[in-house]
Amino acid sequence: MSHAASIQESSTPVLEIDNLQTHFFTEAGVVRAVDGVSYSVRAGETLGVVGESGCGKSVTALSILRLVANPPGRIVGGAIRFDGKNLLDLSESEMEDIRGNHISMIFQEPMTSLNPLYTIGRQIAEAIALHQNLSRKDAMAKATDMLRRVAIPEPERRIHAYPHQLSGGMRQRVMIAMAVSCNPRVLIADEPTTALDVTIQAQILDIMRNLRETLGTAIVLITHDMGVVAENADRVVVMYAGRKVEEALVDDLFERPGHPYTKGLLGSIPNVEAAAHAGDARTRLTEIKGMVPSLAKLPPGCAFAARCGFATEQCITTYPPLEEHAPKHWVACWHAKTLMGAAA
Repeated sequence: MSHAASIQESSTPVLEIDNLQTHFFTEAGVVRAVDGVSYSVRAGETLGVVGESGCGKSVTALSILRLVANPPGRIVGGAIRFDGKNLLDLSESEMEDIRGNHISMIFQEPMTSLNPLYTIGRQIAEAIALHQNLSRKDAMAKATDMLRRVAIPEPERRIHAYPHQLSGGMRQRVMIAMAVSCNPRVLIADEPTTALDVTIQAQILDIMRNLRETLGTAIVLITHDMGVVAENADRVVVMYAGRKVEEALVDDLFERPGHPYTKGLLGSIPNVEAAAHAGDARTRLTEIKGMVPSLAKLPPGCAFAARCGFATEQCITTYPPLEEHAPKHWVACWHAKTLMGAAA
């Protein structure tokens, strides 16, 4: 039984998002950034959440931690259950106990999340002291240990460095050290490897994999990189224009994508081996033509219809329901059967 299958059978979700709606109220109108999204993740599982910029994947993550800026943003519907308890019902002080302690997030840009005026050690130690009631000395010792755990060389020296003295890859590791210093049950990683070179990217994904295996952390990995998903996720949720358009076990998604948008994302992954053998006859990567529609003015039908080669009149007028077209493989597309049949 695969890792994903054993998790699927074994446990109830540690985090469950149920029909979440997060809207932004702007002068241009109501932007439905997250429009009825549901997904769950179990202990020891990595859920990949993919889609291009503006699809709502980061807003969903910020909603989980109730960090959406209000105004203009507001969660207007749905539930976010952590261990069965709806986080939307908690007070701000109860939420502070959850944030960083039980649910942690690695943000896309570490420089915006690290305070330039404090040393790395002080920032990690503060997070530890706040949630674990340790003395300052013990918190600093644990901070040093955390830096060692995320493969930062000479942690005893680096603990006294300021953020600007570290490279991008080092800062990203500090962010991970801070996020996991309290052994969270859920780790949300928002584009954790963007703008890092491939070697450091691999190391950071390795650190996250190790955490999942040693601590049983549930990981929500938000990315637009399908290669990262293929290597690291057990299950995948594909988002487009604020909605979930497909969800499947990772192997099923890559072998039989059921949504034209997913098919387009997979077609845009460079295949190095095929390119090497093709020589001059190299094929171009497929591109998904057109733009994501404005979330303030979504069409009545499928939001992808204007960019889709399969679109019919029905697609333009009526939004397709999210249906289970194969075991544990959900797709919101009127033509899913045709697409999945073609891939088989």
